[in-house]
Amino acid sequence: MAMSAAELESYIRQAFPDAQIKIDDLAGDGDHYSCSVISEAFQGLSRVKQHQLVYQALQGHMGGKLHALALQTSTP
Repeated sequence: MAMSAAELESYIRQAFPDAQIKIDDLAGDGDHYSCSVISEAFQGLSRVKQHQLVYQALQGHMGGKLHALALQTSTP
């Protein structure tokens, strides 16, 4: 079962309400996305920690409903 872009955005938005989020479905199958998340919450954090926070926001769906996510994070 694939995850829609809207569902993916909803998970991220819950964790990062201030975020600017851009999602692209890379393969058109709802399984492979590219996602950019820009949030003040990432201020002072390493890129690894930023990505870990986004993966936590996905509540365990990474590797299940969501197969692949090319992730870019930054601060405004």
